[in-house]
Amino acid sequence: MQSKTSAKAKRFFALQRKYLSIPYIVFLILFIIVPILIIVYYAFTYEYVDEATNITYIKVSGQAFLNFFTEWSKINVLIVSLFIALITTVICLLIGFPLAYFLADKKVNKNAVLITLFIAPMWINFVLRTGATRDLLTWMGINGGTHPYLATIIGMVQNYLPFVILPLYTTMMKLDRSQVEAAKDLGANGVQVFFKNIIPQAVPGIVSACLMTFMPTMSSYVISDTLSEGKITLFGNYIELEFTNKAWHDGSFMALVMLILIAVTMVISQRFSKDEKKGGGSW
Repeated sequence: MQSKTSAKAKRFFALQRKYLSIPYIVFLILFIIVPILIIVYYAFTYEYVDEATNITYIKVSGQAFLNFFTEWSKINVLIVSLFIALITTVICLLIGFPLAYFLADKKVNKNAVLITLFIAPMWINFVLRTGATRDLLTWMGINGGTHPYLATIIGMVQNYLPFVILPLYTTMMKLDRSQVEAAKDLGANGVQVFFKNIIPQAVPGIVSACLMTFMPTMSSYVISDTLSEGKITLFGNYIELEFTNKAWHDGSFMALVMLILIAVTMVISQRFSKDEKKGGGSW
């Protein structure tokens, strides 16, 4: 009798958990699946005007695909966006990695106040941060009119650096420092310890930091518009311009390209993380 009651209770709670997932499923369908399907629809259709009747109709077409790969301006925007995203990610890692390692040292950062100071800029409005950066760079003589790329990259690094420090800091807190000490005791020099011990252990944080910096940088347009004074157009800018000009099909195809790049980046990152875990990742 008791076993039957226990089985009924388990079925009841399992049913309750299924009901709890309904809001998430509804949200997933309405705000993720449906918008993606709309983007795909517009990406592979196009508007045509019948000259005889002057009626506009939509039909399945690869015109947006042809427009993207035959217009140099769009390819150029993609190349520039990839370049700025790559430079920003590399600089953020070069700055954020040693900072995160330093902040994760319990001998130095005993009460986590320092990490809070680095994360605090994330609490300020994104547009306000960008405007303040523009004013500071202008005072320093680095403005979008004369140094658009430099000003844009500085703004990108300033805005996305906290997104690199946080996942790296979380990973560094779990770092097995006994392995580092053991490697030193076995005769490894600083370079060997860093590349064969610390880096492999920090791979999950590095992957997360790259994901949180690379693609958002490509799709960001407030920073480039503000700091370059409109001289640099990133991929996100171009998509916004296409939709503003009611070029729904061309804009949707570019948005689809962005989604594909995000998916490819995530697959590569996850595969790299799995390979590191299988390999052990320690000196």
